[in-house]
Amino acid sequence: MATPETMTAAQARRTAIAAQGLASARPAAPTARHLQRVVDAVGVLQIDSIQVLARSHTLPLFSRLGPYDPELLRRAAEERPRRLVEYWAHEASLVAPATHRLLRWRMARAASDAWGSVRSVVAEHPGVVEAVRAEVTAGGPMTARELEAALAHDAPRARDHWGWNWSAVKRACEHLFFTGELTAAGRTASFERRYDLAERVLPPEVASAPDPSEAEAVRGLVALSARALGVADETSLRDYFRLRPAPCRAAVAELVEEGALVPVDVRGWARPAYRWSTAPRPRRVEARALLSPFDSLVWHRPRTEELFGARVRLEVYTPAAQRVHGYYVLPFLLGDALVARVDLKADRARGVLVVLAAHAEPQAPPGAAPELAAELGELARWLGLGGVEVAPRGDLAARLAGAVRQNA
Repeated sequence: MATPETMTAAQARRTAIAAQGLASARPAAPTARHLQRVVDAVGVLQIDSIQVLARSHTLPLFSRLGPYDPELLRRAAEERPRRLVEYWAHEASLVAPATHRLLRWRMARAASDAWGSVRSVVAEHPGVVEAVRAEVTAGGPMTARELEAALAHDAPRARDHWGWNWSAVKRACEHLFFTGELTAAGRTASFERRYDLAERVLPPEVASAPDPSEAEAVRGLVALSARALGVADETSLRDYFRLRPAPCRAAVAELVEEGALVPVDVRGWARPAYRWSTAPRPRRVEARALLSPFDSLVWHRPRTEELFGARVRLEVYTPAAQRVHGYYVLPFLLGDALVARVDLKADRARGVLVVLAAHAEPQAPPGAAPELAAELGELARWLGLGGVEVAPRGDLAARLAGAVRQNA
């Protein structure tokens, strides 16, 4: 094997930022073509139901495009020819239709890989599964609640753990979603999936394409991961699409053999890494972006710590008294460094973007607060909010509040 090339930590950081589409200038008026470029760069938009700020899959596009029309994203996911479809990729995600095809091996493993309540519905309620399949075939797209009403199956059920005590109908929907028979034709205003047959949602050329072998599919997914990450170790390549170790390692070895992946030693990294052969390697990046906690640049926490020297944790499920930085915290990327993090809430009743807490990172430059204030102002305008309000919590709060007042 050839001697791995060497990269400094700063070079790896800039490569990663550029690969994620965060080093490019934002367009003055984002179009569907610009949105497609972001999708091509990141490969996956993670979905999450938390809406204290905005739906998680909408934020990475704002981070890269600035204020864009959310209708562009809705059309991409809900109108023909669909450019995005839902499936379990990283987690619940929007991916390109061609990527959906690369996940068919996961669909085929629903009987072993889906979580318990989804697996067990087939044995416990086979008639319900068949009834849901038939009802969607005849009348879809439909939400689980619409299906329950149509099948008169809305029996009382426990509600003490919201979101998990699903009815048999909802479990059947999720089973058929996991197997790939159903996908989402879109989402309602309350964020419910509207289930439809995958063959009616996917572009015809994707729906009718033969299934790739698992090895071929995993190799394709690892290539997508490597292109999106720019430079990464094997665990990060694996995490992007939640792959198993052995198939991922085999795919990495094949891509190295082909020359698509280049082995590299990144100074200060604990494990060997790989650079996508055509990844951009800028000498400087001028990024400025607030990053969703579900953004693909930072969602693999060990890599984030190696890249940026920042320990980023999702504290949504941490009791309030034990949180360090807040409930829904967004790191702030400036240049090639994470320089701050802010706990944000869109207070729609009062029409303001509230900064519940603002903390500086040790490497934050003196100009971090004004740059962050400007980015928060852009975010507030995109969300249709009238201004930014900074609460006095965190070591950056006072400086940020002053910068926000200057921008007002």
